[in-house]
Amino acid sequence: MMIMKKPLFLALIISFFFFFFISNVDSQSPAPDSCSSDPLTLQTPLPFNTSALHCVSVWAPQGFILRYAQAESNLWNFVLSAPNTNAYIAIGFSPDGNMVGSRAVVGWVAGDGTTYIRKYHLGGQSPNQVVIEPSAKVELRIGNMTSVVLQSNRIYMAFQVISDTTPTARLLYAVGPAGRLPSGTNLQLSEHDNRVSTTINYATGVFENNKHKPVTSLRKAHGILNMFGWAILLSIGAMVARYMRKWDPLWFYCHASIQTLGFLLGLIGIICGLVLEKRLTGASVGKHKGLGITVLVLGCLQVMAVLARPDKEAKLRKYWNWYHFGVGRLLIFLAAINVFYGIHLGKAGSGWNAGFAAFLIIVFILTVIFELKICFKK
Repeated sequence: MMIMKKPLFLALIISFFFFFFISNVDSQSPAPDSCSSDPLTLQTPLPFNTSALHCVSVWAPQGFILRYAQAESNLWNFVLSAPNTNAYIAIGFSPDGNMVGSRAVVGWVAGDGTTYIRKYHLGGQSPNQVVIEPSAKVELRIGNMTSVVLQSNRIYMAFQVISDTTPTARLLYAVGPAGRLPSGTNLQLSEHDNRVSTTINYATGVFENNKHKPVTSLRKAHGILNMFGWAILLSIGAMVARYMRKWDPLWFYCHASIQTLGFLLGLIGIICGLVLEKRLTGASVGKHKGLGITVLVLGCLQVMAVLARPDKEAKLRKYWNWYHFGVGRLLIFLAAINVFYGIHLGKAGSGWNAGFAAFLIIVFILTVIFELKICFKK
């Protein structure tokens, strides 16, 4: 009996230590972050109280969890956590749900363990238009108590927003490309690897993804159509009518075709602009819209003038020509101004300004050359 019990006793002892070891290891390996694990407790304490934070899984495919609470009448606490993929994580506060024009709080952990948290202004779509700005900027004021903690291979980015009103409900989330952390003296951000736009109800924690068509493509369509329609094609058509009259009636058909195409493209561009205005909540585009409608009215007057054009032999033809040329030149002038103003409002960058300005310079040089030739002939 003793011979039988001894091996059994040893087996029980070994099993006991085995299961104790496994359970001890499991207890020491931290569970992945989730809202069910609240209140949030970290080995490195965060700079403010985290016991009463609302918790929302805002971007499940990427493992983004947002915790927030109103600490004081003008102070909000935020903690954004996400898996550490050797990339930055970011949350953007947007006035209209779009990346351009928003302010983003970005955090990351460098290879040597140094943690960073910075506020960026997203002034455009190119990386050089995303720049660090002071935390005290009025559009998004960040408090002094900020922290980035790395635990269980997750990044916890804690910060405070100082605001007399509720922060904007339109929040963007982004994760940078793996292995490409911000670098250089300006800590330049690489283009995000993925992003999502959401709208959150701070009182209930209910959020939804913004599934409407991104306004970026609509903004580009609006700008390109109006630039080519009203400014570029109408300018070319006017030059055809002015300097190609010796090729009659070819000049007339070319002029009519180019101006018709320009009018149709410009009309579609203005329709895109009206749709865009509805999607850009809070956007201030009154002057731009007013100039655009003025250009459209002048274009419609030109169409009606063509339909009411008198014969070449009629006495009124001279005055009609003055009217047609004058309104046409005013239309092109206002369209060019509005294109530059639209590029400014859309924050499209200096490249668009330079390209359109180059076209206008070429048109000006050609106009001077052709006018000098006409003067010399006379």
